[in-house]
Amino acid sequence: MLDSLSQEAADKSVTVDVSEALKALNNPTRLAILGWLKDPRKSFPEQDIDPEQVGVCVSIIQERVGLSQSTVSLYLSSLQRAQLVTSQRIGSWTYYKRHEKNITDFLKMLHSLI
Repeated sequence: MLDSLSQEAADKSVTVDVSEALKALNNPTRLAILGWLKDPRKSFPEQDIDPEQVGVCVSIIQERVGLSQSTVSLYLSSLQRAQLVTSQRIGSWTYYKRHEKNITDFLKMLHSLI
């Protein structure tokens, strides 16, 4: 069933794979990170650079989560593979923000599935 939905998504040029997104969200910390990124100014007020435009620095996310930097990087990579977040490097820092269009597409696809 998920394969047919993924094919349907491909036919409509939707880039989100429902299975990959569900796997990424099947972790309370990754789900929390995605939730915090919904309102980054409120969730990460200590960041100097505008989190709405640039995203949130992985080190600030790591401080909030309280896990090792490598674990948080793996979590963010999982969300990025699922195409629920985007990243950009500025100098030696990586910033993450939500990919709102893909999240909306994922929710529509999930709604049609269930």
